[in-house]
Amino acid sequence: MNEKITTVQKLVDTLVQYAVGYGFQVLGALITLFIGLAAGSWVEGLLLKFFQKKNFDITLAKFLAGCVKITVMTFAGIIALGKFGITITPFIAALGAMAFGASFAIQGPLSNYGAGLSIILGRPFVVGNTITVAEMSGVVEKVTLSCVILTDEDGVKITIPNKDIVGRILQNSQEFKLAQGVIGVSYENDPGKAVEIIHRVIEKFPEVASQPKTQIGIQEFAESAINIGYRFWVPTQKYFHVFYAVNGAVYNALKEAGITIPFPQREVRIISQPAKTGTSSSRERAENIGFQPTHIS
Repeated sequence: MNEKITTVQKLVDTLVQYAVGYGFQVLGALITLFIGLAAGSWVEGLLLKFFQKKNFDITLAKFLAGCVKITVMTFAGIIALGKFGITITPFIAALGAMAFGASFAIQGPLSNYGAGLSIILGRPFVVGNTITVAEMSGVVEKVTLSCVILTDEDGVKITIPNKDIVGRILQNSQEFKLAQGVIGVSYENDPGKAVEIIHRVIEKFPEVASQPKTQIGIQEFAESAINIGYRFWVPTQKYFHVFYAVNGAVYNALKEAGITIPFPQREVRIISQPAKTGTSSSRERAENIGFQPTHIS
């Protein structure tokens, strides 16, 4: 019984000794980490407010603020480790060796991060722009170090790795997208009147951008019609909605104005030649029949 009491007493003494010797160090490390987290978040918010007042690009502002937050938290972690008497030099060497070995296995993600840094610093586009790249088109919703997230008119999110953006041909039409239409009018009608009607119709839509200006004119002299082309800019999120509405309004306006919208027509004439003899065979008569197609404008 006395032996058990002695063992418990030694254990209690050891715990008290460690608590006295390392308790303040542990408490100091936890306080340091807490202060580091709070300071990092505070500095990040302060920088975001500063960049917002200066009308700084939101993508670059978030990136810089995030880097500062991570830096503050890293220093807090280093100080916390120092409270335990732990040096970070061996950890840095180990991390360097691990990074060298892992770099071969994570070349894809690393290339995305490098391309993402190039996009954030170079700013070929920002959040809210309409871009077309890698056969995909949409409004930029978010830019990260690894990918760019687009949103189309249907609300579908499109995620494109950054390495598939850098070095590619990129189209940036800001917040608008180009809509192009064509309609044919008869050669008997005045194309200038048709152009004027189409222009009035498009002007009635408030979604159509005033700049760049709407372009309307004769696009082609086709076989059966004069093709009138029209180009205008609409918000990307309303592209199909506005484009379809404009096409319907243009058709109805031209119809009400009495302008004919023709369709392709073709006249076929059959020319028969008299047979050389009255007893010619059906095959000979078929060979003497020719077809001569002519076009009606």
